[in-house]
Amino acid sequence: MNLNILIPVFNDWESCSQLMADIEKEIRENEDLQIQFYIVNDCSTDESPVYPSHVHVIHLNRNVGHQRAIAIGLCYINDNAPSDYVIVMDGDGEDKAIDIKTLLEKAIQEKDKIIFGTRKKRYEGFWFRFFYILYKQIYRLLTGKKISFGNFCAIPFKKLNNLVFVSDIWNHFSGGIIRSRLAYTSVDIDRGTRYHGKSKMNFFSLVIHGLSAIAVYTDVLAVRILISTFGLITLSLIGIVVVTGIRFFTPFAIPGWASFVVLSFLILIFQAFLISLLLLFNVLNYRTQRHFIPALEYKNFIA
Repeated sequence: MNLNILIPVFNDWESCSQLMADIEKEIRENEDLQIQFYIVNDCSTDESPVYPSHVHVIHLNRNVGHQRAIAIGLCYINDNAPSDYVIVMDGDGEDKAIDIKTLLEKAIQEKDKIIFGTRKKRYEGFWFRFFYILYKQIYRLLTGKKISFGNFCAIPFKKLNNLVFVSDIWNHFSGGIIRSRLAYTSVDIDRGTRYHGKSKMNFFSLVIHGLSAIAVYTDVLAVRILISTFGLITLSLIGIVVVTGIRFFTPFAIPGWASFVVLSFLILIFQAFLISLLLLFNVLNYRTQRHFIPALEYKNFIA
């Protein structure tokens, strides 16, 4: 079996080198498994080490972030390095070398499916776990989809040519696959710990990462908000009818309150109408504009 392992790196060369050593140690006993590493250097400021011939470093001419670095790496592999499977993983050690076997075993059982590793045990602090759970709930509420995995996955090479033409992976890799309708499933794995240093992802980076996942469903999100604004308009109209009925047909009216409440409902209706109009034009524009296709554009980012 031929296996390509894709790892995006920004300055974290020490961790990446240790990860590759661990991978080779774990699979050394399997003589039928041939491995090639593809490291996407996301315009690191630290110089990359000199690696042996089975480690290919793809240098980018600008920093694009790890999601887009993954998309570029997949496009490069699709054009230049046929194999049986492509493993996508982070290079800091949180995606463990030993779990590659788990992904491959599941991939062999679930033919033609992308296999994600769902992290069942995490080692972050309380607040990270709290906001991560909150993010998953908000994602499900806004998009109607469930997301419980990151980048760590096994991709059958025969599906890679479909995947690199999915524009959404440019903004968020796993979210783009969910949106693409390509067949996927997941297997439970434990999250590892970083080999060296601290994560480059701060709180604001994580928020942007979460928003990027939601942005994949821009049109779905707009339609859901559009439906909500129509609901708000309906409730406001009902409120006006109720207030008018109380004012003219019951003895409970307080002087001046009916006019104030009706005016408030009218303001809500006007605002909801403007939001609906704006969302409608955004959806129409999104559906008609030409989307970025990674497979057609990725070469522009390779140094």
